[in-house]
Amino acid sequence: MADIHIEEFYKDAAVALVQLYNAFPRRVNLFVEDIAGADQPDEFGLHSKRHMACFGTLLWLAEEGFLRYVDTIRQDALDQAVLTQEAFIRLSAPAPDALVQEFGDPENLTGAPLPPSLKEDLSSHIHLVRTVLKSRHSLRIGHVVRATLFTEK
Repeated sequence: MADIHIEEFYKDAAVALVQLYNAFPRRVNLFVEDIAGADQPDEFGLHSKRHMACFGTLLWLAEEGFLRYVDTIRQDALDQAVLTQEAFIRLSAPAPDALVQEFGDPENLTGAPLPPSLKEDLSSHIHLVRTVLKSRHSLRIGHVVRATLFTEK
């Protein structure tokens, strides 16, 4: 079983990438609370470990070349964030067939012939990320995010 902070990292990364993909190519503010949930700073104004872990995930995605942003809004958001070309291409690309079969949307795996454009959309990494996020199953989310972010093309 994975450490909980790693499972949260995968989920946070997936949610952030989906938000940015849905807005692409527009620049948007990426708020930590929209990804990790509401946070109540302590009496000193410090955020929780969970909030800071999510903020760290966003910064890591930027450092690794998956997104760009203009500035941070305190430790609450990334200002004017957008996917990089590499991230957009990776998310739009077809995932390996084995991954699609294992983690694809079961409603779309009826065996009926699909138009090529729809088949390509349903086999993309971004579609798999969206599908596993809906499942709310941390192991599935982790597997798909690892395959999306860490598999060399």
